[in-house]
Amino acid sequence: MANFIDRRLNAKGKSTVNRQRFIERYKKQIKKAVSDAVTKRSVTDIDKGEKISIPTRDISEPQFRQGQGGVRERVHPGNDQFNRGDQIERPKGGQGSGGSGKGDASDSGEGNDDFVFQISKDEYLELLFEDLELPNLQKNRLNKLVEYQTYRAGFTNDGVPANINIVRSLRSSLARRIAMTGNKKSLLKQLEQELDQLENTPGSKAELIINLKTQIEELKKQIAKVPFIDTFDLRYNNYAKREKPSTQAVMFCLMDVSGSMDQATKDMAKRFYILLYLFLTRTYKNLEVVYIRHHTQAKEVDEHEFFYSQETGGTIVSSALKLMHEIQQERYPANEWNIYAAQASDGDNWSDDSPVCKELLKKHILPMVRYFSYIEITHRAHQTLWREYEQLQETFDNMAVQHIKQVEDIYPVFRELFKKQSV
Repeated sequence: MANFIDRRLNAKGKSTVNRQRFIERYKKQIKKAVSDAVTKRSVTDIDKGEKISIPTRDISEPQFRQGQGGVRERVHPGNDQFNRGDQIERPKGGQGSGGSGKGDASDSGEGNDDFVFQISKDEYLELLFEDLELPNLQKNRLNKLVEYQTYRAGFTNDGVPANINIVRSLRSSLARRIAMTGNKKSLLKQLEQELDQLENTPGSKAELIINLKTQIEELKKQIAKVPFIDTFDLRYNNYAKREKPSTQAVMFCLMDVSGSMDQATKDMAKRFYILLYLFLTRTYKNLEVVYIRHHTQAKEVDEHEFFYSQETGGTIVSSALKLMHEIQQERYPANEWNIYAAQASDGDNWSDDSPVCKELLKKHILPMVRYFSYIEITHRAHQTLWREYEQLQETFDNMAVQHIKQVEDIYPVFRELFKKQSV
């Protein structure tokens, strides 16, 4: 039996080809483990790698073996149970009945060992967000602000005097002068040596000396005619412009922090926000996050206060939407930034304020954002805020409304929000 294994190593001693082939082959088992990890691991290490356990029965492969031909007889020493010609039954449960394997016991004769496979952070995120896309991304590309960046693009023979590269031009001039006068200078040196020898030798012919001086004078004139620098030698710095699409985005996180939002509800919201942040960073290099918390009044805060502060009193959601609009107008122009917003709430809101929220979204927020997602984390029946948002969802294709009841719902809801659109 011959096994061929590609052991060519890349950085950190891992074979990329074999790793990717293995992940592709057992993607179903790996993706299931990744999906489970989203809800089981702590928030702080959600973007790290993951250990994947795969039962060995799922990774077994058929193999070709070259068997022993013909009829063979063997005599084993120490046999006191069988006679010549007896047929020995195959042991059940593997290659030996007295093994000491570490697999789980089974009444069907099959062990259940696990193969542990470590995937990196990049592989984990790739599997986590596979088949997901930003809604309306094709339209967003057309709407992005396009800037032009000037960069050096080598040298050229044509240009304006301000872009002359002196070093390159002199180098070209020197090469040209060497090529055009090299042979003449060598001949001139040779003739000067002959002239000097004749002049220092008594009885030399005057005609020969005059002839050498004429040749030397002619060579000097030819060498002098070669210009120090010619237009052919000039080299200019070449500059080109290329498009520089805007890759900056801002993510607004809005959350109710009134007394009805307990810490467990906030933790579920935080997991959703982290998934959204990781997802957006795969598209945008520069991503800023704005945290807005609210009860009856809204306030921009840092991440720690956003997730761990708790207030008492009523809830007025429109205060957060108004503050978001003010911040966006002041710091994040819609023609320069890709704007995303995510709102988490348990659905409580002053009933007279829900129509105000609808109007704010309709007139000021939804026309400028790429995507607005609202998740309601509650076990109770939906109230006025949910119903108003549902009506907006029917009109605007860049708004989505989803319901989360428990931690296990976060990742399925996230995939539903950002699933690839059918063509």
